[in-house]
Amino acid sequence: MNNKNHHGSSSVLSEERVFLEDDRVPPAKSFTPNNMTTNSPAAREIYRKIATNIESVMRGQSTAVRRLLAAFASGGHVLLEDYPGTGKTTLAKTLARSIGVQFKRIQFTPDLLPSDILGVSVFDQREQTFRFHEGPIFTNILLADEINRASPRAQSALLEAMAENQVSVEGERRHLSDLFFVIATQNPVEFRGTYPLPEAQMDRFAMQFNLGYVSADHEVAVLSAQAKHHPLENIQAAASVDEVILLKCATQQIRMSEELKHYIVKVVSATRSATGVQLGASPRASIALMKAAQALALFDGEDFVHPEHIHEIAVPVIAHRLVLDPQARFSGTTTQSIVTDILKKIPVPA
Repeated sequence: MNNKNHHGSSSVLSEERVFLEDDRVPPAKSFTPNNMTTNSPAAREIYRKIATNIESVMRGQSTAVRRLLAAFASGGHVLLEDYPGTGKTTLAKTLARSIGVQFKRIQFTPDLLPSDILGVSVFDQREQTFRFHEGPIFTNILLADEINRASPRAQSALLEAMAENQVSVEGERRHLSDLFFVIATQNPVEFRGTYPLPEAQMDRFAMQFNLGYVSADHEVAVLSAQAKHHPLENIQAAASVDEVILLKCATQQIRMSEELKHYIVKVVSATRSATGVQLGASPRASIALMKAAQALALFDGEDFVHPEHIHEIAVPVIAHRLVLDPQARFSGTTTQSIVTDILKKIPVPA
């Protein structure tokens, strides 16, 4: 049996399992940031509209929404690690509906194959040739649900896509949408039947954070909102694709002083020599921190980055990239506490 035919059948049979969500919106068009004229006040208003739209569903999660949109506007990807039922999947769906782009969800399971994510070539009997069928990775917003339940072989299918915005399938390079954005989720308390993400995979995520439990008042508001139907059903797009492109371009044009760039490098470099750290953060962390801080500055109506923006986002950007040695883990040290200590020790540029 031809391997392509075999994998093609597997993909077709598992299509219902893999394509759990698919809002049939045409993929966003390509854009060239340097050729676009941006307007910071207009871009900030776009952010405000999207954030307000999301928060109408995600009650009491303004910090998480701000972080999510900072990663999205700066071209990064997000790993949400939290307990079941805290709204991780709902957050991803709400973002997709708020900007009217294509959204797909993959439920990661131990039997998931890379071809289930990337796609396969299936033999066309009429044309007597192989025709490529795109996998769910060819979308704008991709929800990788419970990513650590799939084997490392399946997890690795996302590496190239997240780092280079392209995939290599059967020897051919295929580009993804310029608005390609991965939101991955994992459960931090259930480890049976899971495969921890390797360091190379963790480094592909611009941020890792959790949603946490909301206050009692907000939880009551959630109960009231869902008494008859889910508020997600009423969500309409708050921004067009062109407005989202404007937001991303405006983020890139927020200025950052050379002093703050050196400060970022010092903070990230300090993780490589910190006590108890076996593997520190890479230069990719420095880039992600710079871009996320630019997004926060734009959201706040600033034309340039302040040290406060770096401090606000440093832990979600850096901590998940660190690997502690066994002794530090057993002593109760966390990667979050290490990054916080570094921020306290390194002087902030005047």
